[in-house]
Amino acid sequence: MALIPQTAGVLFKTIRVLLPNQARRRSKHSIEDEFEPSTVCHRPEGLEQLQGQTKFTKKELQVLYRGFKTECPSGVVNEETFKQIYSQFFPQGDSSMYAHFLFNAFDTDHNGSVSFENFVTGLSVILRGSIEDKLSWAFNLYDLNKDGCITREEMLDIMKSIYDMMGKYTYPTVREESPQEHVESFFQKMDKNRDGVVTVEEFIETCQKDENIMKSMQLFENVI
Repeated sequence: MALIPQTAGVLFKTIRVLLPNQARRRSKHSIEDEFEPSTVCHRPEGLEQLQGQTKFTKKELQVLYRGFKTECPSGVVNEETFKQIYSQFFPQGDSSMYAHFLFNAFDTDHNGSVSFENFVTGLSVILRGSIEDKLSWAFNLYDLNKDGCITREEMLDIMKSIYDMMGKYTYPTVREESPQEHVESFFQKMDKNRDGVVTVEEFIETCQKDENIMKSMQLFENVI
């Protein structure tokens, strides 16, 4: 079931997309010092409120905001900008579809933009959440229409987007039917009651029993 660890690796790169080098350096400045009224159209919530909503410290939030603002000076990122940023990290293929799916996972307000609050809330789950929290977030990523279950069609769309993004590193060595085979393998292990869909309970239970998936979760330790 290579799909989950593979996606974990992609998510790990995603974190790096919005955390450039200067963001990883410890900042002594207040997050409020980072705002430029002439360019910023969205002002994040106060640090104390974000601390309460996430598992990051005040200093970590400051570092994260520096990285976010470097890539998104306006304070929010729309899908097109997200895709452009993402394509820089995967120039060998077409990352637009996977970036679309990932953008929707971060855009919890469903308003067509990802604010710093959206980003850091999702990041808190990915980096600091429990195993169940992280797997629930991954499930939400795969559940494209957000109806509470994953279908073969949704998983195939995700799998194809990953293959497209990896580009020359997968093609032509990967056979055309490989994405479909990955999906069938996924459902053979995940769909316990054979009803044609995977629920979040089935997803989490199966992932927790898979050693490779659990190892892939370690990618997110000590990122910041």
